[in-house]
Amino acid sequence: MTTPINVIIIAAHPDEAEIYAGGTSALFAELGHRVKFVSLTNGDCGHYAISGQELVERRAAEAVEAAKRLGVLAYSILPISDGRLTTGFEVREEVIRQIRDWQADIVITFHPEGTGHVDNRNAGRLVRDAADFIAKVPNTVPDTPPLESSPLFLLMPDYGKRASYTADIVVDIGPVLEKKLLSCDAHASQFYEFAPWQRGLLDQVPQGWEAKREYILEHWSSFLDVSPEMTATLDREYGAHAAKVRYAEPFEIADYGRRPDHDELRALLPMLG
Repeated sequence: MTTPINVIIIAAHPDEAEIYAGGTSALFAELGHRVKFVSLTNGDCGHYAISGQELVERRAAEAVEAAKRLGVLAYSILPISDGRLTTGFEVREEVIRQIRDWQADIVITFHPEGTGHVDNRNAGRLVRDAADFIAKVPNTVPDTPPLESSPLFLLMPDYGKRASYTADIVVDIGPVLEKKLLSCDAHASQFYEFAPWQRGLLDQVPQGWEAKREYILEHWSSFLDVSPEMTATLDREYGAHAAKVRYAEPFEIADYGRRPDHDELRALLPMLG
């Protein structure tokens, strides 16, 4: 590697970049590339017993620890309340600013037409709406120089799109599975408190890392395990190794921005088989 690849992952809530793309992020980091996470809301709805600034600060501290465990260099959390993310120009301009400031070669976000959480859908729409302004449009967000060329935009399959996304790219995350699981573990308020409470599993949360590791593998398997729609892409990318891949993260190439050819895609995603 001669020039680092700059990757920015724009999600709606703290912990989503980790669960949807934490393994891919760790692989980029291990190869010496630069990764930043952005959460467009502060996640202040994400608990049943803690609220307000206490929860905002706790989730921010968890995010910092998760980033450290993955090798992610920066984590920005915007001061927007959970559930109140809109697609107005102010947030869109901040998205443009974040992408430009990071000199992003790759932008990863949610699908703009997902049927899951409204914030996730709006995060995808904000990135899509920002895409045309990021490169070579100096009069948009003039306090941040435009990029020379458009980044590659990749879409994470939000839980509401699991049945209908296209797995254009599938990354084998087996070599960094432990880092991804540990990044989830850092978000204790979500993986051991809020989500178990929502699912009626609060009394089943174990103690000790080995037991917690198995707990995450079991209850978040859809964010970790290879599923049938990934297999054709895995075969194409990894050849004979594909049959051994158990844990993976899929991405759809967005229908906006540029669509790289095979050689450029391999250069931008050097961890592919």
